[in-house]
Amino acid sequence: MGADQNIDWAKTAASALEWWRDAGVDMLVEDAPRDWLAAIPEAAAPVAVAPAATRSAAPPATIEAFLAWRMSADAPEADWSGVKIAASGPVDAVLMVLVDCPEREDSDVLMSGAVGRLFDRMLAAIGRSRADIHLAALCAARPVAGRMPREIEARLGEIARHHVALVAPKRLLVMGNAASRAILPTDAAQSRENLPVLNHTGGKVTAVVTSYHPRFLLEKPAAKAEAWRDLQMLIGGMK
Repeated sequence: MGADQNIDWAKTAASALEWWRDAGVDMLVEDAPRDWLAAIPEAAAPVAVAPAATRSAAPPATIEAFLAWRMSADAPEADWSGVKIAASGPVDAVLMVLVDCPEREDSDVLMSGAVGRLFDRMLAAIGRSRADIHLAALCAARPVAGRMPREIEARLGEIARHHVALVAPKRLLVMGNAASRAILPTDAAQSRENLPVLNHTGGKVTAVVTSYHPRFLLEKPAAKAEAWRDLQMLIGGMK
């Protein structure tokens, strides 16, 4: 009845399965039958295990050791499913870019797919490329919900600030509210009005510019004008 809606049921089913997989469902039924009315046995005393968020409280003090540690079993995201994506680019870059987490399409590098293409165009507009910036994410792996978990946000923000201190760039571009909230005491809107700085040991200082994440700009193209102003602020005075 009614007009042919031309529904591609294969794509619809694949989309639903992908949603459940991201939610953590990995089986339809159990291999063995279960008596759902049976009494629940007393649980054994739990074994104390340090939460992932508190593992290795002191990150390594050198950039090489730190980058290796971020991919190790001691990192806060070590137990997360999904591929871990390392930071990329020169470790002594004058410009560092920080995002919240990998995109769904990312497998080898951060910011791939349509988001990455827009990001590359933004860099080209200010005379930069991935080859001369240091690009990193607060979350080494993509969270199941696609958003940085609030319960680990403070810890990841602390680690990210340590990362910035090791690179000690002249400027830091923080893209998206989640990353901005984790690394700065003020929100993105306030940061645009008063350019904040991160102070490092040895007297080095990194000026921080916050802007929209490319994924937001794809959804809200009208914000590109404001993002362009952010980029102009980012490169102002840089050599």
